[in-house]
Amino acid sequence: MKRVYRKRSYPLDGIRRFLEPGPIVLVSSAWQGSFNIMTMGWHMMLGFSPALFGCYIWEENHSYHMLRRSKECVINLPTLDLVDTVVGIGNCHGADVDKFQRFGLTPKRATKVAAPLIAECYANFECRLRDTRMIRTYGLFIWEVVKAHVAMSPKRPQTIHYRGEGEFMISGGTINRRRKFRPENL
Repeated sequence: MKRVYRKRSYPLDGIRRFLEPGPIVLVSSAWQGSFNIMTMGWHMMLGFSPALFGCYIWEENHSYHMLRRSKECVINLPTLDLVDTVVGIGNCHGADVDKFQRFGLTPKRATKVAAPLIAECYANFECRLRDTRMIRTYGLFIWEVVKAHVAMSPKRPQTIHYRGEGEFMISGGTINRRRKFRPENL
């Protein structure tokens, strides 16, 4: 059975600690009664306040057109227990299959966007399209995170990071160097 996380509201200026350095995410979208999920690894934080998130989406991807039209999405952070689901979602086309149904995922209503949250993911970041200038040229979508939902535990989830050729790295141990940082760089 897949775990459904209990979440709490989370400050938007702190979400970078969940999105760096590049865990695999699931992007959920909605357009005219249709829903989709895509697996994504090409993304980055672009700003902290407002919280800006950039990602590359290929124009041949089914989600590309849904996202351009709806101008919103949810960035969902899966954990290690969903690795086979992540691969499965990436291996099928949203025009052909209901990915929520096929992979046994639970769509939950978001608070600020129409795209659904994925209940089984550790965190969900509701986004609105902030800047469209680089979409046609580079496929680069720039989102503003407008609401963050993050599980209360574990404190450090096991996220997965794609390394290419079918191999993932699992987030692991941590070291603390907080005392060495300047306060403005934390």
